[in-house]
Amino acid sequence: MSNASIVLPRAGTAKSGDAPQSIQAPSEAAFVAAFGNLLPPALYLRTPNGRAAYYELPPSSPGPINHTRPVSRVFFVHGVQTPALGLQPLASALSSRFPYAQCVLVDLWGHGLTDTPFVAHEPALFRALLEALMVQLGWEDAHFVGYSFGGSTTATFTAAHPERVASMALIAPVGLIRTAQYDELQRSYLHGAEGLEDQARAWILELLEGGQLIVPSDWKERVRRGEVVAEAVREWQMREHEGHVASVVGIYRDGGVQDRHAEFAKAAKTGVQGLYILGELDDVCSVQDLHDVGMRNVAIISQVGYGVVRERVPEAAQLIEDFWNKL
Repeated sequence: MSNASIVLPRAGTAKSGDAPQSIQAPSEAAFVAAFGNLLPPALYLRTPNGRAAYYELPPSSPGPINHTRPVSRVFFVHGVQTPALGLQPLASALSSRFPYAQCVLVDLWGHGLTDTPFVAHEPALFRALLEALMVQLGWEDAHFVGYSFGGSTTATFTAAHPERVASMALIAPVGLIRTAQYDELQRSYLHGAEGLEDQARAWILELLEGGQLIVPSDWKERVRRGEVVAEAVREWQMREHEGHVASVVGIYRDGGVQDRHAEFAKAAKTGVQGLYILGELDDVCSVQDLHDVGMRNVAIISQVGYGVVRERVPEAAQLIEDFWNKL
């Protein structure tokens, strides 16, 4: 059961001496029992901050891996709340279109089968996870596909390590929200005002969900048909991953959801080629937001909002395929 009383250290503060090193994630067996085998068996990266799960979609074309091909390594970085499984439909679609590519998805801290480190969830914590996983994989660089918070993480990773990023496709990225848009009470939630943790947690979760979390009644039947039901996955994590909610709150406060304009602008100036995909009805990130930080290659998918990465997989996959083929 996710422990609602857990509050992670804030950026710039040290954890207390009796705090745990990390909060252990649920078992793979429990996750597979609920959501099936859409992902391959989890592999694990052990770090000083805890254990992180990742998944390799091997090249579907027979023969040796050819790293001279334009797209040979692809790294998928998910958003806040829904783990790597949420990007499985897009990853599977792109893997089939680029059969020689190695595709890897990672569960970020506090999500899926990855532990929650008892440290501030700053962008550097997530950049270090991506870097450590690339080292374990033996990858010099990769083409990054980042959704939502994964888009912000990819942008800040590109700004810090442009030599590691062959290209970046950001889908409905966060990071360009300005804290100035919040009222005084909401900013106190973000700052962790004493005595307001319960209210802050409820506000952040409802804001991310766009209301109360409602799990479709037919979710088990849909999972049996091979669907990813994101609401059910989010509810499962809140129930089964003790550190999940703390990670979600920590990410929203400190992870790079707001005010990352300087890092986005730096990423845009690195020379790494980018594609930026938005849903027409997205009310979090706009074309103007991206243009303001120098990101110009923006594609719009009509009649869809923030859930574009799952609701319009063929269109998103086609846009990324066309982008990669022009590199």
